[in-house]
Amino acid sequence: MELLFGVAVLVVFIVVILIKTAIVVPQRHEYVVERLGKYRTTLEAGFHVLIPFLDKIAYRRNLKELPVDIGGQTCITADNVTLQVDGIMYIQVVNSRQSAYGIEDYHFAASQLAQTSLRSAIGKISLDNTFEARENLNQQVVEAIDDAAQNWGIKVLRYEIKDIEPPRSVLDAMEKQMQAEREKRAEIARSEGDKQSVINRAEGERAEAIARSEGEKMKR
Repeated sequence: MELLFGVAVLVVFIVVILIKTAIVVPQRHEYVVERLGKYRTTLEAGFHVLIPFLDKIAYRRNLKELPVDIGGQTCITADNVTLQVDGIMYIQVVNSRQSAYGIEDYHFAASQLAQTSLRSAIGKISLDNTFEARENLNQQVVEAIDDAAQNWGIKVLRYEIKDIEPPRSVLDAMEKQMQAEREKRAEIARSEGDKQSVINRAEGERAEAIARSEGEKMKR
């Protein structure tokens, strides 16, 4: 009886050890394994068995493209206009080991660098150019993060500005300017119409006078 109990305990112990050490890594994921606190290997997708009490999974990395929301921040243009700008960044882990040991938190670091890079880029252009230069601003942010993140094991795939919000006073001024431009174009259109009308009448009167003169000449 005691022998059976001992065997049962041994079997349970072995099952627990297997559960703790048998690892299945999902597709598009990688696990970083440490042995006694030191990096040992990176497990790719599939079934793996670790050495009990020596190996442990220290970091789990998702290799899929991940969106990172960049919250609204205050930016100042070259002509000293304050804007509220927010965006979204798409990153991907390309080296699990570097993402684990190259920096403490690559999500936080990338988002902070995106904010500072965007503030720097917007500070070099005027308000009028800000709305037209979104693609250029997005590209500048991507290049700045890629340069800094070479040792982080990540790649920035793209960055998109979601919204640019000027102050209420600037929006009112822009609306008045647009209204003035519309009124100016309408006035020019009316003026051109009146001018063309006068020209057409003069041409008609001239043609009528010539025809009348020719008629009188033929009569004589």
